Amino acid sequence: MAMDVVDYEIKGAEMQFVEVELDPGEAAIGEAGSMMFMDAGIGMDTVFGDGSANQGGFFGKLLGAGKRLVTGESLFTTVYTNQAHGKQRVAFAAPYPGKILPMELGKLGGTLICQKDAFLCAARGVSLGIALQQRLSTGFFGGEGFIMQKLDGDGLAFVHAGGTVVRRTLQPGQTLLVDTGCVVAYTPSVSFEIQYVGKIKTALFGGEGLFLAKMTGPGEVWLQSLPFSRLASRVFAAAPQRGGAREEGSMLGGFATGGLLGGLLGGDDE
Repeated sequence: MAMDVVDYEIKGAEMQFVEVELDPGEAAIGEAGSMMFMDAGIGMDTVFGDGSANQGGFFGKLLGAGKRLVTGESLFTTVYTNQAHGKQRVAFAAPYPGKILPMELGKLGGTLICQKDAFLCAARGVSLGIALQQRLSTGFFGGEGFIMQKLDGDGLAFVHAGGTVVRRTLQPGQTLLVDTGCVVAYTPSVSFEIQYVGKIKTALFGGEGLFLAKMTGPGEVWLQSLPFSRLASRVFAAAPQRGGAREEGSMLGGFATGGLLGGLLGGDDE
C-alpha cells in the first residue's frame, strides 16, 4: 500500500502538539488517546491491530494487535481519514513535557527502532511492529531497551521524547554509553548492547543503576534528557505520603505554619 504524503506543523515549546494536514482521501494513524482536535470533515475509525490497513485478513490483524500488546500499547489504533473535498487538519498532543520528532522513514532506510511508548502518530501506511533485542543479557537487564517498537515504511512518523532531545551520528566502531531510559530511537544499523557499570560502589550509590546501554555505530541515535520513568519516580517521591499534606521546609516552619493555618481555617468554629 502506498504511503500517504502529509504536511505537518509542530507547535508549542515544552508541551508540543503536531498538526497534520490531510488532502482528500488521505489518512493518519494515531496512538489511542493522542488526538487533540480535528476538523469536522475528518472521520475516525478505530481498528484492531497496528493501523497499517493491509494486514492479510483476520490473522494478520491479530498478529499486529499482538505485537502492540507485547510493547504495552493498546490493542487498537485510530485512523483519521479526510472525507471532505478540501484540506482538513487533525492534531495529536504529546503526553508529557518534551519534543515531538518528525521521522522521515524513507530517508532513514525504511526502518526505525524506538522506545515502546515513543510513537505518537504517522501517515497511513506506516507499519508498527516490535524489535526484540537478541542478546540474552539485554533481555534480562535492558529495562526499557529490551522490547522496543519498530516503525517500517517510507512515510512520515512522529515520535515523542521527554525533555531535550539530541541526535548523534555514530561513525563505524564509535561507541556511546547511555542510560537505558534515555534512548529514544535509533536506526537498525546501530548495535545495541547492555554493559555493566563495572563497580559495585558506583552501581549502588551513583544513582545510575547497574547497567548502561552500549550503542555502537554506524547509524543515527536520538537521546532524551528526561525519560518518563525518571519523571514518574521523582513525582512519586515528592507526593504526599501521610494524609495528603506534604511537609516542606524546616521543622519549626512546619509546626508554626500548620498550627496557625489549622487554627484559622478549621480549628475553631466558636
